[in-house]
Amino acid sequence: MNMPWSIRQAKPEDAVGLQRCMESAYSVYDERMGGILLPPVSIDYDKEIREFPTWVATSGEDIVGGITMVFDSDHASIANVAVHPEHQGQGLGKGLMQHAEEEARQLGYKELRLATHVALEENIVLYQYLGWAESGRDQTRVYMTKGID
Repeated sequence: MNMPWSIRQAKPEDAVGLQRCMESAYSVYDERMGGILLPPVSIDYDKEIREFPTWVATSGEDIVGGITMVFDSDHASIANVAVHPEHQGQGLGKGLMQHAEEEARQLGYKELRLATHVALEENIVLYQYLGWAESGRDQTRVYMTKGID
């Protein structure tokens, strides 16, 4: 199947486009969040790209999605993942998650982790659909894990 997007390693010059994409993706939650900014919106994407493994999804020249990972000694984590609202529903979120899983697998990791906000129920449902399991929660976050082979 030919996808209308491709995933590649982020470059420093992608920072502005990635920030715009993330701001658009998270803006759909503004009303629900009642003015609380989600952490991925307020980060320095130039620094993020330089310091953490980050990939962008592109459609033509536009950055339409992105994912950032952290690799710890015993597990890999998805620190941030988002898809521009105009490109949701095309399998891109699933594609980014599969990309992260493959990156972790290639590095020998057996477990992936992530955290999402408790108010983002549709994300929790999507992650469960993709094989993730809830491993805990607190006042604001739902923690999830996925075993990988």
